[in-house]
Amino acid sequence: MSSAASLPAAEHRTVARVMSILELVLASDPQGLRLGEIATALDAPKSSIHGLTKGLVATGYLREERAHYLAGPAISTLMAVGPTSVPSFYHRALEQLSGRWNETTMLATLVGDSLVYLDSVEPDSLIRAAPRRNQRLPLWPRSSGKCFLAFMEPKRLSGYVRRATPGEVNQAAMEEELASIRETKIGMNIGDTIAGHVGIASPIIAGFAPVTMAVAIAGPRPRMEDRIAEISEDVRAVAASLSSPKRT
Repeated sequence: MSSAASLPAAEHRTVARVMSILELVLASDPQGLRLGEIATALDAPKSSIHGLTKGLVATGYLREERAHYLAGPAISTLMAVGPTSVPSFYHRALEQLSGRWNETTMLATLVGDSLVYLDSVEPDSLIRAAPRRNQRLPLWPRSSGKCFLAFMEPKRLSGYVRRATPGEVNQAAMEEELASIRETKIGMNIGDTIAGHVGIASPIIAGFAPVTMAVAIAGPRPRMEDRIAEISEDVRAVAASLSSPKRT
């Protein structure tokens, strides 16, 4: 009897539909597609496509704006090189934030149970944060990752906690911190990832869509610790400005 591994590849309807959705949306850039247009193109009921598109939004592979689906930031992580699908106004916001505080700024996206830094701006300082871009990194305890977890759907969050490495996450402390982040819209990482460094992040919240992007700033603790309150307020304001549908 042949093993399952030796069986020939066969089309899986759900996988085929997911890939077709991604291909259709990418081809429609920059206008995007409505749910009905995707369903018509795939000759499938809206009810079947709706769950798939929402799942792709939740994991960052699509984004939803004004009832249209567009390429999400996580798409760029599928490519080893090449231009990111993130619009230029995100980079301008990072440049301005970095210039005001002379620290490294980052744009993070949620990809499955990980985060990926899609873009970053570093200052000229010899000692500075140097994020690894386009690589999957653990959500906890990074400041952006905490923002994603704070606004994650409860069932998905529970699954993440169950899958976390034993001892990696103190669930009671985690729940308390995430509740605070939901209220303040600020996630912090003070030396938990890199000793002597501070990270501050705020989620980009677009209506009722899942939170899959965040703005962050990081740098040496001696330079940042006396300015945490002011920097946090600025990061939150930048994230709020990027959450607005009026951005250009």
